Amino acid sequence: MNIREEARKMKLVAPVLAASSNEMRNSALRAIAEALAANKEKIFAANAEDCRAAEEGGIAPAVMKRLAFNESKLADVCKGIDQLISLPDPIGKSLLKRELDAGLVLERVSVPIGVIGVIFEARPDALVQISTLCLKSGNCAILKGGKETAGTNRVLFSIIRDAAVSAGLPAQCLLQAELHNEIDELLQCEKDVDLLIPRGSNQFVQYIMNNTKIPVMGHADGICHIYVDRDVDMDMATDIIIDAKTQYTAACNAVETILIHRDIAPLFLPRLARDLKAAGVKLRGTQEAEDVIVRSSEAAEHIDAVDIMGEDDFRTEYLDLVVSLKLVADVEEAIDHINRYGSHHTDSILTRDDAAAARFMQMVDSAGVYRNCSTRFADGFRYGFGAEVGISTSKLHARGPVGLEGLVTYKYLLNGSGQIVGDYASGRSSFHFRDL
Repeated sequence: MNIREEARKMKLVAPVLAASSNEMRNSALRAIAEALAANKEKIFAANAEDCRAAEEGGIAPAVMKRLAFNESKLADVCKGIDQLISLPDPIGKSLLKRELDAGLVLERVSVPIGVIGVIFEARPDALVQISTLCLKSGNCAILKGGKETAGTNRVLFSIIRDAAVSAGLPAQCLLQAELHNEIDELLQCEKDVDLLIPRGSNQFVQYIMNNTKIPVMGHADGICHIYVDRDVDMDMATDIIIDAKTQYTAACNAVETILIHRDIAPLFLPRLARDLKAAGVKLRGTQEAEDVIVRSSEAAEHIDAVDIMGEDDFRTEYLDLVVSLKLVADVEEAIDHINRYGSHHTDSILTRDDAAAARFMQMVDSAGVYRNCSTRFADGFRYGFGAEVGISTSKLHARGPVGLEGLVTYKYLLNGSGQIVGDYASGRSSFHFRDL
């Protein structure tokens, strides 16, 4: 398959998909959900083969969790599709309407981005989420999944594309790239592909960003923090941290670093260390953090259990049952640490102090800043977006979980009645700018 040629065809059909009705796109989504359910045994069989091959190939446990596509994953993606169907049409929204002069009206309306290339690793459910989000938002999509689930992706794509086309959407609305060299071809399609969204490791995302002229939206790291402030409900704090670290360790929104106010560390840190160890979490931290744990009689079993780390080690994304620990003087030091060592993804403060929370939420420069809840809430489905194509730490266009609103841009429509700029330049006519 020639990716450049296929991307060129897709670019030509993109306006057709953009002009399709919300009813037609919703019908396509319903057909996709029904087809996935009807063909689930075929999907599960392909996924079992992929998982068996991956396990034999020595794939890391953190990655293995992402490979599985089972009844639970199917139920989740179908819920996401139902949620997408219930959301309003993101296309054709009037974002501004202004009369510049009598008979000269400007309007800004939302439109699809056009052709989006999404390159993702090791998550077959991502293929479902991405393709349905793109279709709902009127975008054509080129999808390249990881080789670890090539069989699952092939089956899923065939089901999704056939269902979409049967519902009346253009045949070129979706394209699957399967070969590794096709990624490099895709990166050279700057004339026909409007946006790239990479999902994967830091190294992978950096490669995409450094080897294309196409705009790239996404994030390279998920170094998320939780800061435990001095005035905190310790039981709540422990529950939140355990959830943020262990509920799904391979996710980019799992917490990697715990910052603890020095005043409560002698009481809180030993019990947290005990509970983290019970949950199977390996502890890394500063010498100060280890000293606090060692001095605690209730945490005697944790002596020598903390790997000592230097400051630069706090730039580590584990995606595993490992967590970094550090004591800080106050909320200001926590903010400074997060803005210096974090990845601007998602960070949380646990506190009863409204002033400290307000300061943290204002000053932490991340796409998601939370109070008294787990970083694992950074997710398109949990935000009510239906799903997400990825999480962006960029400040341009879209930030955080990217759902429908992140997949549209806008254009200006100007309706006149014979006006010419010369009349305004000479003073014969003048603008009066009235919002309608």
